[in-house]
Amino acid sequence: MSTVPGLVVVGGGECGARAAFALREAGWKGPVTLVGAEDMLPYERPPLSKSALTAAHLPAPVTIRDSDALKDADITFVGGAPAVDIDRDVHKVELADGQRIRYERLLLATGARARRLPLGGAAVADVHYLRSHVDALALRKRLRPGARIGVIGAGFLGLEVAASAASRGCAVTVVEAAPQPMSRAVPAPLAATVAARHAHAGVDIRCGVAVVALRARGDDVEIRLTTGDPLVCDTVMAGVGAVPDTALAEKAGLAVENGVRVDARLTTSDPDIFAAGDCCSFPHPLYDNRRVRLESWRNAQDQGVAVARAMLGADEPFTAVPWFWSDQYDLTLQIAGLPDAAVTETVRRRPDGVEVRYGIGADGRLLAASAVGPGNAVSKDIRLAETLISRRATPAPEALADPVVSLKALLRG
Repeated sequence: MSTVPGLVVVGGGECGARAAFALREAGWKGPVTLVGAEDMLPYERPPLSKSALTAAHLPAPVTIRDSDALKDADITFVGGAPAVDIDRDVHKVELADGQRIRYERLLLATGARARRLPLGGAAVADVHYLRSHVDALALRKRLRPGARIGVIGAGFLGLEVAASAASRGCAVTVVEAAPQPMSRAVPAPLAATVAARHAHAGVDIRCGVAVVALRARGDDVEIRLTTGDPLVCDTVMAGVGAVPDTALAEKAGLAVENGVRVDARLTTSDPDIFAAGDCCSFPHPLYDNRRVRLESWRNAQDQGVAVARAMLGADEPFTAVPWFWSDQYDLTLQIAGLPDAAVTETVRRRPDGVEVRYGIGADGRLLAASAVGPGNAVSKDIRLAETLISRRATPAPEALADPVVSLKALLRG
């Protein structure tokens, strides 16, 4: 490994891998080192709750870039040796195996870790979480026809796992403390559509119900609920959110606020250290510089490219429109923007039955668009809405609601 200070990326996930290649694409000729905690090449996370659980044959990770691509780009990949310390004074990163890597500028793309259930008892040790390919393989073994699967949490991850388990012939029950599934990000009518599809597949979703304890019963696990009803399962999976992985940043004395705190250029409180992806919070100019932290595949990609430019001296702020998606059964849910930033909503009811829900701000700006439909049925409308949001457009609500009015015409107008 070169002893010449170069650009070092800590985090071998989507954001880190994209950033490493973006540095080369932006013209950086010096050393680039990509450090991954897992002993495997950077791979895609979205398949973990879907094809990794449902594929007919044992799946391999879907790599973001393979070893040949890393070699061709002259990127040094160090896997299986997580970073454990940063010496900011001498610009060195220390790895768990004792290696010390010099950096000119450093990127933290450490992602997030699964939030653990705040419960005690021996049965908690048997709960499955899903953040890695190894986690997916362990859960996959449990998804046998007739198996009783309990899913705690009806967010995107929990419901995607529920759909995958149901497709494997499992009897699935989902419990959610909130009054509706996906309550943090999805308008209630769209959440209801997704819940109805789960019910059609035989999944029992129970909202407004919290877990108070887990108890081992032989080979089974009993989930004790606030309703008093026991839920006996063969396997329990928890999808109760994620926590930004800020341990390395905190140890180095960097500012942390719901993730590693960065500015509009994704720079931390140390001008030579940057952070991007699930691990960081940043001010978003499209939402009055509200500080947000986004856990999404698209954001990891977008910030990976943007932070590479920032590391090379670019001054432009990060302005990409937040975008989320979830595939469940034959349905795809897509969201552009932040629905919770809107104060009013208007709905476009298309002839095919799909509803596109638009969130409007107090100033009339379009701030969000959400829809669910079969396959790629909603992709075009959400993509056009994303462009309107990025342009700070103020389309007339009646035009948004009218399915006869072309969204492309609104872009031109």
